[in-house]
Formats: sequence, C-alpha cells, structure tokens
Amino acid sequence: MYKIAKYLMLFMLFTLLILVRAFEETLFYDPYLQFFQNDYLYIDSPRREIAKLLIFTALRYTINTTISIAILYVIFKDINVVKFSGLVYAVAFLVLMLLYSYFVINPKQEDYYMFFNIRRFLIQPIFLILLLPAFYYNKLKKQTLKC
Repeated sequence: MYKIAKYLMLFMLFTLLILVRAFEETLFYDPYLQFFQNDYLYIDSPRREIAKLLIFTALRYTINTTISIAILYVIFKDINVVKFSGLVYAVAFLVLMLLYSYFVINPKQEDYYMFFNIRRFLIQPIFLILLLPAFYYNKLKKQTLKC
C-alpha cells in the first residue's frame, strides 16, 4: 500500500509541473514566451512591465521549486535532501534573478541567447532534473559503502 501511495503522490506532483507548463500563458505574465518561440536573435525585445515580469518569474520559480522539493522528499524520504535542495534552489534563485533582472532591464540582441538560457533555469524545473540523479547516485554510493 505504501508504494501505491508514493507513486500516486509522485504522479500528482509531476502532473502539477506539467500543468504549470501547460497553463503558463494563462497563469503568468511573460511577454518572452512568444518572443523566444520566434527568431528572437534578429528582432527587438518585446515591450514589458519590468516589475510585473520579475514578480511573475519569481512566482513561477517558487511554484516549480516547491513541487520539485516535494518530489525529492517523496522519492528519498530524507530531510537532508530537502535542506540541501532548498539551499541550492535559494542560491540559484538569487544568482539567476540578478542576471535575469539585468537582461530584462538592459536587453541587447547579442545577449539574447544567454538571457534565454538563464530564463529557462528560472521558469523550468531543470534543477530537479539535475538533483534527482545526483541524490540517487549519492544514495547508491552510501549503500555500497555500508556493505
């Protein structure tokens, strides 16, 4: 019964991540969604409300982070994983939001590719994709050391 509940919870959490992505245009203010779908390297930056954009980007990062940390906890059942992940997410948020803010305030065509990638780390659960195998490898390594 425990495994069924665990898999059901993981299914629900991953579904939430998918829903955040599926309804991104409805839920979040982001003029760069359309911009980066086009040939953005050769066009001017879209008109934007800077404060609103930064707030909605931070909100989306927070939602993705909360769901991602919940996924890590359900998989590993280790509070140390949650603490370390929280630290990684917090430091990444500070660094990435500073860079993102710079690119939003000072858009230059030669910086669009870097801006695109920084934005991707903020609005997608990429850190989950990086942390999940890292914690799994760490868990396997600990188990082999015990034997």
